[in-house]
Amino acid sequence: MNIKKAYLGIKFYVDHRNRAKIEAISGTLAQVGYATTCITRDVEKWGQHKFSPQELMAHTFNVIAASDLAIIDLSEKGVGLGIEAGYAFARGIPLVTIAQANADISTTLRGISQSVFLYNHFDDLIPFWKTIN
Repeated sequence: MNIKKAYLGIKFYVDHRNRAKIEAISGTLAQVGYATTCITRDVEKWGQHKFSPQELMAHTFNVIAASDLAIIDLSEKGVGLGIEAGYAFARGIPLVTIAQANADISTTLRGISQSVFLYNHFDDLIPFWKTIN
């Protein structure tokens, strides 16, 4: 299986309350051949490494630029997610937006996304990933 690189953008929490969600989404992507990078998990190492806002954005932009796909989970909104989505779009990196079924996805994000998918359970993502793989 040819492994592709995917950037996973998701709302940041200092207490990592969405760690299980990050791992679950990454796990579904791994099942279809994507290696994911999520800044809080892979760069900050769940809070072990601290960076200035400028350093953090530089790392984020470098990871996005090196990715085959950018995925934004907009189940919970965050300004940083919009910045990341816009950067991926401007770089010509395919952008996919996912969110839990009850989430509100802005028309602007819909406008720059290659695909938008709303899920009820993480397992719902696997057949979707296969359509973009």
